[in-house]
Amino acid sequence: MKKILLVEDDPAIQEMFSMVFKEPEYTITCYMNGQLLLKNNYPLPDIFILDKQLSGNDGLDICRHLKSHSQTCLIPVVMISANPLILELAREAGADNVLLKPFRLAALREMVSTFVYGIY
Repeated sequence: MKKILLVEDDPAIQEMFSMVFKEPEYTITCYMNGQLLLKNNYPLPDIFILDKQLSGNDGLDICRHLKSHSQTCLIPVVMISANPLILELAREAGADNVLLKPFRLAALREMVSTFVYGIY
């Protein structure tokens, strides 16, 4: 079972992710903000999916934090955002990829499969 850790403050988007990525293939942990990640208090996933615009923390700061620690630096981080500058911002923060909102569910599934199963 592959583990996804999603940080997204929109409950509707969290619910959509939970419906798309369900057991037995996936288990998903959702957080409304990145406080626990910044304190290194969370279960290690196979992939992090971070919203850029969060209340309290910026997803880019969380990404930088994850990529700067030896325990998480090799775990893929995908940023999701409607910000048209996200491609460059995410690259600078060390993210492995970006999904621009709104995105197609097929694109989301394909990207996650690519990172957690190595399917290209």
